[in-house]
Amino acid sequence: MQPMITILGPTASGKTPVAARLAAEIGGEVISADSRQVYRRMDIGTGKDLADYGDVPYHLIDIVEPGTKYNLFEYQQDFFDVYQQLRSRGVVPILCGGTGLYIEAVLKGYHLSPVPQNQALRDALKGKSLAELTEMLTVLKARTGSNMHNTTDVDSCQRAIRAIEIETYNIEHPTPRRELPPVESLIIGISIDRELRREKITRRLKARLETGMVEEVKALLDEGITPDDLIYYGLEYKFVTEYLTGQLTYDEMFTRLEIAIHQFAKRQMTWFRGMERRGFKIHWIDASLPMEEKIERIKQLWQ
Repeated sequence: MQPMITILGPTASGKTPVAARLAAEIGGEVISADSRQVYRRMDIGTGKDLADYGDVPYHLIDIVEPGTKYNLFEYQQDFFDVYQQLRSRGVVPILCGGTGLYIEAVLKGYHLSPVPQNQALRDALKGKSLAELTEMLTVLKARTGSNMHNTTDVDSCQRAIRAIEIETYNIEHPTPRRELPPVESLIIGISIDRELRREKITRRLKARLETGMVEEVKALLDEGITPDDLIYYGLEYKFVTEYLTGQLTYDEMFTRLEIAIHQFAKRQMTWFRGMERRGFKIHWIDASLPMEEKIERIKQLWQ
């Protein structure tokens, strides 16, 4: 049985069109590895770009309601269910995304526990700054030896508190843990020049704002999702919500969001480089190559 193919890269690297084109050519199906594209009606801000898939089936997009807090434990189980179903049909799974923690968890077969909310801990941490919470998390991770909760995925106080909650729980409740096997995969990284990436991020942000991203966030608020819940999702949802609730002007929102996305892309690359140090072999392909050449290189490596 040929290995799964994983296509990873920072935001704006063009990984989704590559995955979709590859799937179309080899009869594969795409499994998303994006921590925010799981949410329904959060389309423009998460960059679903569903038209990129054409007729290619995709999985783990639009599977939960906004306002909920989908987590790594749930993703790992959902991934494995889809993975087994595709394998049983003889279909090649193509894992594609930029959430390094999700990708690493399924490839390595992280042993995770379902972690309930700890209200007493949350109350104790309320009001602490992101810097203070990050420092606490660093200390906890040193105790557990954990690779989870890199700064890529902990970019707000709510996320940091949840990460502290998980690491604290794992210290206090080391068992039982669910065991899912590691998954063999050819890993392809889409490498994009830093200046080109910055240019694409800015151009894409302007386009998303012009095609209804503010209206998308307003509709979510109008249906009763709280500002705090939207801010939890970070990036576009955080800054557009702060604009809509009067905390930022439009220009402040744009400037801060643009900076945050650039920083996010940089942290994604830091995570992927960390994966290489942790023993994953990533075959990097230049994003600027013609699509046909990218697909041909991947097929050669896979076969």
